Amino acid sequence: MTLQHTPLDALHRELGARMVPFAGYDMPVQYPDGIIREHQHTRRAAGLFDVSHMGQLVLRGAGSAELLETLVPADVVGLGEHCQTYALFTNDDAGVRDDLIITRWGPDTFFLVVNAACKAQDIAHVQAHLRGQTLEVLEQQALLALQGPGAREVLCRLCPELASLTFMHGQSAVLDGVEVYITCSGYTGEDGFEISLPAADAEAIARRLLAEPGVAPVGLGARDSLRLEAGLCLYGHELSPTIDPVQAGLLWSVGKARRPGGARAGGFPGAQRVFELIENKPPLRRVGLQVEGKRPVREGQAVLDEQGQQVGEVCSAGFGATLGGPVAMAYVQRSLGEPGTRLAVDVRGKALPVTVVSMPFVPQRYFRG
Repeated sequence: MTLQHTPLDALHRELGARMVPFAGYDMPVQYPDGIIREHQHTRRAAGLFDVSHMGQLVLRGAGSAELLETLVPADVVGLGEHCQTYALFTNDDAGVRDDLIITRWGPDTFFLVVNAACKAQDIAHVQAHLRGQTLEVLEQQALLALQGPGAREVLCRLCPELASLTFMHGQSAVLDGVEVYITCSGYTGEDGFEISLPAADAEAIARRLLAEPGVAPVGLGARDSLRLEAGLCLYGHELSPTIDPVQAGLLWSVGKARRPGGARAGGFPGAQRVFELIENKPPLRRVGLQVEGKRPVREGQAVLDEQGQQVGEVCSAGFGATLGGPVAMAYVQRSLGEPGTRLAVDVRGKALPVTVVSMPFVPQRYFRG
């Protein structure tokens, strides 16, 4: 299969990135500093990520909010202008087709950012449900993420009016003469921003940001380890067509207005099943695992109880560079999901001790004003 390239492909190679296939794109997994240093730099300063492989869509037309509520359990109708919400495309069994971010741009206009691996199916899914609305795929837009405690200071040197932009809000802005749309969001657990901008201007803006003190390029490897420490779900790991929002610990993504007794209860795929799970609790739950020692665990490995019986499975794992040791997320039997519970992971026939801990592993530091 021929890999696609983002508008920053040449810049990644100039910076010495190690490129890997990811969701149909040739993407930087790390730069010469390595994943651990990139991770630590993002936690203490500012990391610049190329996330242009993700899908950017604009839904326009009367009834767009109501249309989206037939596809996701989020409260889209009640979303304020330039406000964002995390949402899930659910299926008829309450499983997750994809997770996405929805931003209201106007009364009947919504900006959607979807995962690269699910982009084609998400576009087809929305298009199949259009009722007079239009769906535009922003194929000539790039997407950059500037993340970390230094991100706000850096961006405000270029655009001072962004100083008061709070988590899960967005606004139009001009960076170095380029019209962009910036949201206070990201997937690292840190304060930060995502910048949607014309592909033709992406390299110039990326170079401008990298020239600022404290900014370094960061690849997919550290992006994954940062989101793991922040306790955030990744589609294909914590989320899939067979994993429901309640099991995943994402009940908060089901808007209060969409729950039983709410003003617009149900109406999304799998709603009745979600309501049953709210009432009766699913048999499995997503938990964090603190691993004893330095030996890592891996996705897909069995989680064991004290009797050596399998009670779950690891869904994400890696080295927590902020914590200085390996961590993981897993789905385990609900009764064994309380913090402090002692379990083990089967690592090549050896039971490696782990402890259930509260997430996030590292405190989230979103700017809320």
